[in-house]
Amino acid sequence: MAATHNRWNNPLINSAILVILKYNIMPIPISHFIVYIFLATLWPFGFSNTTDTQCPYVNVSNPTYNNVSKTRIMQYNVEWLFLKTYNDCPGSGCSWKTLADAQTHLSNVASVISSYNPDIINLCEVEGCYELEQLNTHLGGKYQPYLIFGTDSATGQNVGMLTKLAPSAELKRTSETQTYPVTGSKCGGSSSSGSTGVSKHYYTSYNINGKTIYMVGTHLLAFPTDTSRCGSREAQATILQDLVYSLLSATPGAELILLGDLNDYDAEVADSNNDKPITAVLDILKGLTGKYAGKYALDSVATNAEQSQR
Repeated sequence: MAATHNRWNNPLINSAILVILKYNIMPIPISHFIVYIFLATLWPFGFSNTTDTQCPYVNVSNPTYNNVSKTRIMQYNVEWLFLKTYNDCPGSGCSWKTLADAQTHLSNVASVISSYNPDIINLCEVEGCYELEQLNTHLGGKYQPYLIFGTDSATGQNVGMLTKLAPSAELKRTSETQTYPVTGSKCGGSSSSGSTGVSKHYYTSYNINGKTIYMVGTHLLAFPTDTSRCGSREAQATILQDLVYSLLSATPGAELILLGDLNDYDAEVADSNNDKPITAVLDILKGLTGKYAGKYALDSVATNAEQSQR
């Protein structure tokens, strides 16, 4: 079922990407962080950023069917895309010390996106819909912004989307939590125990050429080599595995795209540095291990890129 991606020529890749495709959906990921996109056949907490807005709603009473020959999908960690101050960002709390710095950064992000001209963009580290709207203005108003607030009150970061295609469902989240260590954990005795959720994520769906395509955008806990975070990161992956399986089980014949900054390495598809994972995060997400092991399969699109570009 693997598709051929003859337009895979992104020199900025530092990632692995997993897919199963029946249709010609073109993933074009961009990030200076570790990023993954998944496509396959076969999820609120109480935080809100009161200085910004969310925009999760879709007019489902008037559904739109997207008939396209190709769809270009882009993943981009936009590194603190903040314009309204939250926890001193812009300021001393992030990379952009002034509003002018943040606006210059937004303009640079727009230039990168324009160079690839994607149809759908998943954006990590976004403050809210105001920033997505400003970014869309720089892009000529070609997109519709969507974002639902997550629960990361420490950073105020969220995961959002710009799209030329019309979603068929409003953005939602799962409130599921998971204790850790999880069954089959690779963490051994190096990690602590506890419970966690997935603070930054959303899910929605598209109708593309008569096919239901679910999209799950996420940004997982950072620092893949930090043994103290191993258990919580595997727990986040387990929550997403539950979500993937529930969505695909509810709609037989549907496909699914899981993309975002997963902050981890793939044991099967080596990156340019031959990094090795200390967690089972990717194996859980790909359906290789965990509660739903073997119930669905995710293959890496990064196999279509030279190792030096991953």
